Amino acid sequence: MSKKELGLNTICTHIGEIKDEQFKGAVSPIYLSSSYEFLDVDVKRYPRYFNTPNQEYLSKKVAALEHKETAMIFGSGMAAISHMFLAFLKSGDHIVVQNTLYGGTSNFIREEFPKLKIEFTFTNGYAVEDFEKAIQPNTKLIHIETPSNPLLTITDIEAVAKLAKSKSIVTSIDNTFASPVNQNPADFGIDLIMHSATKYFGGHSDICAGAVAGSKAHMDRIWNVSKNYGGSLSDFTVWMLERSMKTMGLRVKAQTKNAKKMAQWLEQHESVKKVYYPGLKSHPEYELAKAQMKGYGAMLSFELIDTIDSVKFQKALGLIKASMSLAGIESTMLSPAQTSHSLLSQAERDAIGVSDGLIRFSVGIESVSDLKDDIEQALSQL
Repeated sequence: MSKKELGLNTICTHIGEIKDEQFKGAVSPIYLSSSYEFLDVDVKRYPRYFNTPNQEYLSKKVAALEHKETAMIFGSGMAAISHMFLAFLKSGDHIVVQNTLYGGTSNFIREEFPKLKIEFTFTNGYAVEDFEKAIQPNTKLIHIETPSNPLLTITDIEAVAKLAKSKSIVTSIDNTFASPVNQNPADFGIDLIMHSATKYFGGHSDICAGAVAGSKAHMDRIWNVSKNYGGSLSDFTVWMLERSMKTMGLRVKAQTKNAKKMAQWLEQHESVKKVYYPGLKSHPEYELAKAQMKGYGAMLSFELIDTIDSVKFQKALGLIKASMSLAGIESTMLSPAQTSHSLLSQAERDAIGVSDGLIRFSVGIESVSDLKDDIEQALSQL
């Protein structure tokens, strides 16, 4: 049976596990060695070469989940995306970047690319026409993010992939918010798929990691750059990540189900001005999300009415944590203007619609009734 024929939870549980041939343990053993034999071996293993046993086997799980030939595990999501960019861009090249995306990615591009004389254009919107207008003769890469962080905009994956292929341009996507549980961009023609594995891959708010999946040819190109920058992950953390990914299908489906219920409830709440969630029929790209996603994800954002202070509201929460990251089994909220997008200027945040009052809500696996009660008690204090 091929990897693609296996069910999601079977891939999460079994693909990429290392057989314990000596003691027949039920879980993968950890290989913590930083030094391996080099004589008479097929593979010369070294942690910085991304090919220790735990690194190699976990990459198989990531590749299978994203319907790609191979993958690599990195020390963080930013390590993954920066190495991917640097593998396909050099001085004089140009990249087209979606305007609505994670603030750390925007900041990396704006701060680091000018030093390397790499040209870039942020699109004016996220329709395929916006990407086409931004393409230049020296464009080598188009990067998208859908659903986007934190406004949950939806980009037409297949349309962008077709546009890029017609001009021999490589495409990449940040698939963190959807996860492979809810979206597989490879099925729509995207070349490179990256994740902040800190998020849904890890799922328990105790791992920092990144991942990129693609064809062998593309990933060889990334490896040739990455081995020089040294962004690999320790094997103990790799082992923890493999363990966590075994339950990813179950976790994310439960979170996605909760998120839709919370989005529908918040949309009708008298204290809420606007809700951003692709699973709502009021979302401008609802039909597109329905066509290219298996589920609408566990992330949403919302704005309270003007008379309620968003920071005071978050401080009043009891069950839901005001916390920096996302995608753990516990529900969290944060203000993107003060966290994920704080590196952008006020003008840059205003241009993409990230208001100071915007709240990003990462929905966990708790009972929905308890989440609603916590929000109500917080609002009652204001």
